[in-house]
Amino acid sequence: MSEAPSTVPVCYRHPSKETYIRCTRCDRPICPDCMNEASVGHQCPECVAEGRRTQRQARTAFGGSAAGRAGYVTRVLIGINALFFIVSAVVGGPRAIAGAGGWFGLMGQGTDVTRWGSVLGYAPYIQGGDPHGIAAGEWYRLVTAMFLHYGILHLLLNMVLLWQLGRYLEEKLGPLRFAGLYLLAGIGGNVAAYLFTLPNAQAAGASTSVFGLVLAIIVVNRRLRLDISQFIPLLVVNLLFTFSVPNVSVAGHIGGLVVGGIVALILAYAPNKRRSLIQGLGCAAVFVILLAAAIVRTQTLLGG
Repeated sequence: MSEAPSTVPVCYRHPSKETYIRCTRCDRPICPDCMNEASVGHQCPECVAEGRRTQRQARTAFGGSAAGRAGYVTRVLIGINALFFIVSAVVGGPRAIAGAGGWFGLMGQGTDVTRWGSVLGYAPYIQGGDPHGIAAGEWYRLVTAMFLHYGILHLLLNMVLLWQLGRYLEEKLGPLRFAGLYLLAGIGGNVAAYLFTLPNAQAAGASTSVFGLVLAIIVVNRRLRLDISQFIPLLVVNLLFTFSVPNVSVAGHIGGLVVGGIVALILAYAPNKRRSLIQGLGCAAVFVILLAAAIVRTQTLLGG
C-alpha cells in the first residue's frame, strides 16, 4: 500500500526542505536558510533584493548623497595636496620644506613644481626665455595652483582647516556638491589672483578653496538654522591673517571667499523643485563667469 503524498509545503528554493514559513511579500514558502528578517515576518532573498533596488536613496537636506558622511572627497583632496607637496619637496630639497624665508623663516622656497603650477599671469622665467603663464596658454595653472604649497607649515595650516571644514560640509552637501564647491572656490581665488596681481607674481596654495569653505559653512548653517557664532571668529581671524601677513595673496583669499560664498548660496537656497538642475546650472554659470574674466585679463595682458 503506497503512502499518501505529503501536503507540507516545501521551500521554493530548496524543494527537499519542508516549511510552514512564507514570504510576507510574495507568499512563497521559504526555509530557515532562505528567510530574512523583516519589519513584519520574513522575506525571501528575491523580495529583499527587489526592495533594495526600489528603495529610495537617502539624501541630504540639499539633495546630495548621504555617502558624504564618510568624507571620501575631503580625504582625496588632502591626499592630492600631500602628493603634490611630496613631489615638490623631492624636487626642491630640504629648503622646499621649511627655512627658506617668509612667516618668520618658516616658509619653504619655490621649486620647479611650484613654478610650473602656480598662478602666474605672464612672464619669462629666465631672460630671453619663452614666456610662461596663463596668458601664454598655461590655463591649467588656474587649477593646479590650489594644490601647491610653499613649505610644510603652509600645507599643514590649510590641511587642518580642510579636514575640519571639509568633512562637515561634505556631510551636509554630499560628495559631488562639496567637490564642486571646493573646486569653484579654488578656481575663483586663482582667477582673482590672475586679475588683480602683477603679471609676474606667483601665488599658490589651497587657501583659495579653504577660504571659500569658511564662508560656505556659515551659509549652510544659516540655511539649516544652526548656530553660526563659532564660525564668525574663524572668518575674522583668517581675514586679519590675510591683510596682516606679508607675501599672502590677498586677491586669492578674497576671491576664494566670495566665490565659495556664492556657490554655497546656490547649493543651499535652490528651490526643491528641480533642485539638482538649478544647482548645476548655477555652478556652471559661476564657472563661465570666471572663465570669461580670465579671458578678458588675458587679452589685456597680450595687448589685444
